[in-house]
Amino acid sequence: MNTEKIKTFGQLKKSGYEPKSIKEELRRNLLQKIMKKETPFVGIHGYELTVIPELERAILSKHNINLLGLRGQAKTRLARQMVGLLDEYIPVVEGSEINDDPFNPISRYAKNLMHEKGDDTPISWLHRNNRFSEKLATPDVTVADIIGDVDPIKAANLKLTYADDRVIHFGMIPRSNRCIFVINELPDLQPRIQVALFNILQEGDIQIRGFAVRLPLDIQFVFTANPEDYTNRGSIVTPLKDRIGSQILTHYPEDITTARTITEQETEEAIKTKSNVYVPDLAKDILEQISFEARENDFIDAKSGVSARLSITAFENLLSTAERRALHNGEEKTSVRLGDFVGIIPSITGKIELVYEGEQEGVSQVAQQLIADAVNTIFKEKFPKIEKLTKDGDPDPYAEVVAWFFEENDFELLDSYTDEEYKNELDRIIPLQRLIEKYQPETPKKDGYFLKELILWALAENKKLSKFSIGNGLHFKDLYGSYISGL
Repeated sequence: MNTEKIKTFGQLKKSGYEPKSIKEELRRNLLQKIMKKETPFVGIHGYELTVIPELERAILSKHNINLLGLRGQAKTRLARQMVGLLDEYIPVVEGSEINDDPFNPISRYAKNLMHEKGDDTPISWLHRNNRFSEKLATPDVTVADIIGDVDPIKAANLKLTYADDRVIHFGMIPRSNRCIFVINELPDLQPRIQVALFNILQEGDIQIRGFAVRLPLDIQFVFTANPEDYTNRGSIVTPLKDRIGSQILTHYPEDITTARTITEQETEEAIKTKSNVYVPDLAKDILEQISFEARENDFIDAKSGVSARLSITAFENLLSTAERRALHNGEEKTSVRLGDFVGIIPSITGKIELVYEGEQEGVSQVAQQLIADAVNTIFKEKFPKIEKLTKDGDPDPYAEVVAWFFEENDFELLDSYTDEEYKNELDRIIPLQRLIEKYQPETPKKDGYFLKELILWALAENKKLSKFSIGNGLHFKDLYGSYISGL
């Protein structure tokens, strides 16, 4: 349809345009995408068999939707992508505050204009990108913000009483007529405002300053809510909850592969910018494992959740840590080291909510423990279990490494080492290379040094070696060797 040539209601009728509600619009366009085997929700990973089918069913059923889940679960992103299911353009009565459909005007302004001009009523075209409105529910949101209020200045200028609907200043919801309207964190909305919402959802009228205005608004509502808010800050009033057609539960990625896909997608720009930094696959796995460890950690409030943004910002900081070292050392290229994970601690501390015991432990200490736990988990997937005690005659894969530290006493990996110094230092521990050749023979050469560090960290976590920070790096030593040699 040539929208540039259609300027009046008469021309619109001759074009054969068929008006439809926004929910019918979403339904028809979704049906077409499904039949064409197209993906309506692009860049949303891990929901292919869970959330997306439920969301599609809700759209096909023409339901208002509540996306219920913890923070960082792509709830708002899902809602925003529904815009892609709208028609590219829709006609509106020109000058209307509430996007009146020329075939079914609902405002006094549009009705009067169409009565006066008939087929000559001017129309304009509204693009789908302008048909999305969003409001974060906070305790200070008022009915005037959401629904509208009487405008005394308009009443004075038009010489009308407050009982006349022409003096109403419409709020966000009426102005979102024929649009997708999202209310984030719905339980934070005051109950009296929620009551005003279910009036719109069910009865199709709005009440302002004591008088009702019949406005059959055509809106696709999408709400988001965090289960924690039901008990901590508020709740969804039962009549409103009853009028929401589908409640869909979101979730975090269920495996590291999916989590990595999300992180790489969201940090694509950072990866391009810092192309001089190589990131071993193991480093990416450990980074994602940190979030998985955090969601199971007793010091972290599980009800609050651990956002997927933790991995995203941590990855950016990991790249920056390696990049900064390379700049200081005058190197054009570098590779991420396990010691660089100290640089992601600020990304972790701001993304986790601690329980009382965690507060006592300290957020920085908890963050460091999460990194250590992630290292230990990934290590167990690559190498044999580290036994605390071994029987006489039983082989100990790590005995040679521990023996090396017993003889050499200590070993340092400084943050300021150039790549060459870093590699030379790790090459001193010859048994590490033999371990890799035996248990991970297909490891790429450029990943080998990261793997060597991984072994050292895991041995320290399992009390075979000691590891502690020396301010500008890490110090490893035999757990008891220095004590025994001093006897």
